[in-house]
Amino acid sequence: MTAAALTAAVLTAAESGSEEVKGVRLLLPESYDLFWSTVVLVVIAVAFYRFVLPKFQAVLDERTAKIEGGLAQAETAQAEAAAALAQYHQQLQDARTEAARIREDARVEGGQIVAELRAKANEDAARIAETAQRQIEAERQQAAVTLKADVGALATELASKIVGESLEDEARRSRVVERFLDDLEATTTANAGKGN
Repeated sequence: MTAAALTAAVLTAAESGSEEVKGVRLLLPESYDLFWSTVVLVVIAVAFYRFVLPKFQAVLDERTAKIEGGLAQAETAQAEAAAALAQYHQQLQDARTEAARIREDARVEGGQIVAELRAKANEDAARIAETAQRQIEAERQQAAVTLKADVGALATELASKIVGESLEDEARRSRVVERFLDDLEATTTANAGKGN
């Protein structure tokens, strides 16, 4: 249909009606149109209410349940994450405390080991010094005995030559040597006393 044909059909329909509609009635539909529109609306509303609305409601309830379940899972996951984070921080703090305790124990133990090693070194040094002192004393005594014997023999020989008599008698020779060494030691001690 063309625009001209449509206009002609509207004009014909308007002319065929014997009465002319005026005022507010121009905007209001006829009562039979209102009745049948209401019947159709009620049938559609009942069908919508009976068949379509429950399906929409089921879909919406399912989506609501999924959203609420997702929110509950998210809250649970967040609570678990917060608990895990708190546990991690606690473990980290415990590890730091344990590390500090181990460092302190190691420092104390190291100090004890150093003190023990120093004490042992001092003991070893004292023992070595004492052993060396004893050895020196023994060698000094041995040297003194050897020196006495050598000096005694030389003194006896010299005295024999000076005196002109033989000092072969052991007792006599021993007394002469002892007296000579005592005089020599007294002289050495007296000279050492004057030197101070």
